[in-house]
Amino acid sequence: MLLGQVFERFVQESPVSVMVRGLLEKVLCSHRLNELFESSAKTQYTRELLFSTVVDLMSLVVCGIRPSVHAAYQASAEEIGVSVTSVYNKINGIEPNISAELVRETASLMEATIRHLKANLPDWLPGYRVKILDGNAIAATEHRMNGTASDQQCTATWQVASGSRPVLDVGGGCIPL
Repeated sequence: MLLGQVFERFVQESPVSVMVRGLLEKVLCSHRLNELFESSAKTQYTRELLFSTVVDLMSLVVCGIRPSVHAAYQASAEEIGVSVTSVYNKINGIEPNISAELVRETASLMEATIRHLKANLPDWLPGYRVKILDGNAIAATEHRMNGTASDQQCTATWQVASGSRPVLDVGGGCIPL
């Protein structure tokens, strides 16, 4: 089978990229993402556009494959089956707790893999569980948002604290402030 030979060549030439691809497909599989959305969403709902489709579009932009969400949408508009306006409405309406749960779930699955492979990094401070807390508040944007936002929830989405565990080299959570 041709696919078997091609795949085997990638395994031989670039085994790490094959493993990373497999891991990302497991962690970010459509079924898991859609279940996470359904269990975490408080006000949003799924009609035609699945959360996994939005994640796929955003990943094309984040990984530099497409320069923008619009370009990613145009490349697969027929498969998506909704308007670009619907895509942007879905993205703009994603609740902070859904993003936090996505980070938490992904970190948990990655942590399990790291522990299974015994790939922990050395302790930074032996005997202690070190965590790093980092935050972000886009102050220059807040004054513009207050004039257009009907409630303060919009402003909260621009303030985020995230944690990571350096021994595992993986993020541990994302907390909307």
